[in-house]
Amino acid sequence: MINVLIVEDSPVVREFLIHIISSDPELHVIGTAHNGEEAVEAARFKKPDVITMDIHMPKMNGFDATRRIMETHPAPIIIVSGSSTFEEIATTFRAMEAGALAVVARPQGIGHPEYETTAKELIETVKLMSEVKVIRRWSKARTELTVPLVPKMEVMIPPTEIRVVAIGASTGGPMVLQTILSRLPKNFLAPVLVVQHMASGFIHGFAEWLGQTSQLPVHVAANGEYILPGHAYVAPDGFQMGVEMRGRIALSQDEPENGLRPSVSYLFRSVARVFGQNAVGVLLTGMGKDGAEELKLMRQKGAVTIAQDEESSVVHGMPGEAIKLDATTYVLSPDKISEALISLVNKK
Repeated sequence: MINVLIVEDSPVVREFLIHIISSDPELHVIGTAHNGEEAVEAARFKKPDVITMDIHMPKMNGFDATRRIMETHPAPIIIVSGSSTFEEIATTFRAMEAGALAVVARPQGIGHPEYETTAKELIETVKLMSEVKVIRRWSKARTELTVPLVPKMEVMIPPTEIRVVAIGASTGGPMVLQTILSRLPKNFLAPVLVVQHMASGFIHGFAEWLGQTSQLPVHVAANGEYILPGHAYVAPDGFQMGVEMRGRIALSQDEPENGLRPSVSYLFRSVARVFGQNAVGVLLTGMGKDGAEELKLMRQKGAVTIAQDEESSVVHGMPGEAIKLDATTYVLSPDKISEALISLVNKK
């Protein structure tokens, strides 16, 4: 049985979420909270396996409540968002910075054509996040005092030109992608292609949120557009993303791979075929094995391949599978991945 704490200030929405979560025999609503202050106390005393969190609440909002919970009594937190515009959704991703693991849309009402699909998505996300072992986050002030100096990254500069960087991520990926992209210079000499597993409806807001801290323009990829150096392209909802020989985005509704569309495997295989040794592949935190075998394919084609290390991964499933397959040239933390990409692409 997975014990769930529901944090929501609207009585109507709160009862609606209780109804949905209680409909699954593996889930049990252990309690509710009407605002952020109550959420912090409930997390302390009820010790839930998962928390669903509203953002806009009185007394203490969802951002601050998430931060406090992750600093004191950490638990997997899922933001349940009722936001509709790209700008509002981009703001919702601030909760990732506070320690939330995932963002899902509030399910549609009973009787709506998408009710069953959206309710199932929430239930499946709760179950998946319950498997994640979260750790306590120290306050920012304390972190700044205790972070050790890290030695400079050394990478072998390949003799060939790197013409594209392909990155795949799942659970825990948004914050890692933000870290990596925010450290790349605006004169970065290759395009960056990104597949991030995410609930439907959030990709545009996600791209906008990434762009707020990145010197690289971040786009949701469009079919047929040319990929440009110093730009990042995020795969849209419901499409597989690949590349054509002429350096253009190729979107398709080919079958899901590893149950996913977009799939990291699809992107990596396409990049391996088109760019071969002129590419870098990066596999980040996430459940499952999407992209692991295809990262090895990229390495076999001569590409430089990187997996995120276990210490910095929320879930080491995808990068861990790649390491087991000997698919990686380097195993690095997010900040070191940024350093490596600058060295490999800009030859610095």
